[in-house]
Amino acid sequence: MNTLTNVEELERALLARAQALAGEYLERARRSRDRVLNEENERLRLREEREAMMAKALGERVYRRQVQQAELLRHEELDRLRWILIRGVMDVLPERLARLANDEDRYLQILGRFLADAARAIERDDLVCELNVTDLQRLRTRWDAFALAAVPERHITLHLQPRFCNGGLLLRTADDRIRVDNTFEGRLARMEERLERVIREQLFGLPTNSV
Repeated sequence: MNTLTNVEELERALLARAQALAGEYLERARRSRDRVLNEENERLRLREEREAMMAKALGERVYRRQVQQAELLRHEELDRLRWILIRGVMDVLPERLARLANDEDRYLQILGRFLADAARAIERDDLVCELNVTDLQRLRTRWDAFALAAVPERHITLHLQPRFCNGGLLLRTADDRIRVDNTFEGRLARMEERLERVIREQLFGLPTNSV
């Protein structure tokens, strides 16, 4: 009787111990599961935050790029408009020079200065001057007096074939190895950058490198 009772008590003790161990393992498993879930949730949260920050940074970069592109386009458009205005003024210059050529007294004074400047640039005594057809007709009969008044120390022959230009003159040596182009076209070509700079400053108040 006592032996049977002892066996039953041992079985109950073992069962209670097994249940206790099962409960402990179950609790550990639950805590492990909760920890894994919490860690996974934290990783997800951190990944979402990183992705959100990356998306925000990408959006900011895209926005800055768009702003920069818009700014570049605005500057390009302003540059284009400035250039159109500058070229518009430059395109008017030949017409203004043509008006000057029609004012004979004033124009011949300027032509004399062109002749003197060109002669100083060529260190030869015998030179040849070429004019357009209008100036050739004006000065053919009084060339010697005109040339002597402008450049008394040189002998300058008037070339009798007209040169195609709107005004001014071309002075050269007899062998045509040295020449100074003081036609309107030649002087405008040499002065183009300087003229554009002056026009920029007058129109926009900006130096050349600011446009």
